[in-house]
Amino acid sequence: MSTTVLPENVTRDEQQTTELAPAGASPAPAASTDTGRTFAITSFVLGVVSVVSGWTFVAPIIGLVLGILALRRKTGERTLALWGVWLSGAMLALTLIVAFFAALFVGVSVLTIPFVEG
Repeated sequence: MSTTVLPENVTRDEQQTTELAPAGASPAPAASTDTGRTFAITSFVLGVVSVVSGWTFVAPIIGLVLGILALRRKTGERTLALWGVWLSGAMLALTLIVAFFAALFVGVSVLTIPFVEG
């Protein structure tokens, strides 16, 4: 059994991975850390745009999902991700409340039709 001396920053698993790779293969690209930042910024932008322009359903859902993903990835843009989550969540909640009262109004209107004299 031969003993090999590893550099300080290389673990035994990394050494085995590099030894098992074929000669012509390139190493796998490292996971990008920019995706969390991109998710946070996109979540914030969708949250602001949904509040300002009145996009009420699709944009807040996408903003909410991207904001949560950004927070789970421990991004440095945590503040933007939180703002995106809160704005998207508030707009989505407002949409659900308005939809509930609209359905309630339509339901009550339909129920009162037989009692209208005409």
